[in-house]
Amino acid sequence: MTTGNILNLPNILTLARIALIPVFLAVAYWPPAMEVNGHHASMTRHLILTGIFVLAAVTDWLDGYLARKLNQSSAFGRFLDPVADKLMVAAALVVLVQWQPTIAMAFAAIVIISREITVSALREWMAELGARTNVAVSTVGKYKTAFQMIAITVFLVNYQPLEMIAYILLYAAVILTLWSMFIYLKAAWPYLKQL
Repeated sequence: MTTGNILNLPNILTLARIALIPVFLAVAYWPPAMEVNGHHASMTRHLILTGIFVLAAVTDWLDGYLARKLNQSSAFGRFLDPVADKLMVAAALVVLVQWQPTIAMAFAAIVIISREITVSALREWMAELGARTNVAVSTVGKYKTAFQMIAITVFLVNYQPLEMIAYILLYAAVILTLWSMFIYLKAAWPYLKQL
């Protein structure tokens, strides 16, 4: 059973996660956010950004848990929750690409953001056909999300000895991103080939 109340606690947490995005960007770019050489100037700023991102990740888990625990799931929440996640991840990746304008960072960001756009469009199209369950969230997708959240968090800390670990985690997320997209496309292929 679901509730029709849009402003229940899980949805408020999801909306709060979206509201954190402009705060995240303000902290990242408020002068003097960057030094002349492009590296971030303040460790305090990095810790604040990391804290905001981790808080968003925690609310992502918490709103889903509360929706189930309090029996407050809703169509609005099911729509908004994945949107909030994607917006925060995209914002963080854009910031990281500016901090580290390398092909490795740009490629990872493009793959992750492109996958989210593709799968979102695929789910919407499948929902129109009444076959949305065929492209439900997979276990691989959950692992992908975990790896990319941890990788982004490590990058935001901006602690040089951890950078290689951050890249390993990020590219593990990229591999899982491509794998999960293949799973979604495979599930949708019977419908796609009829076009």
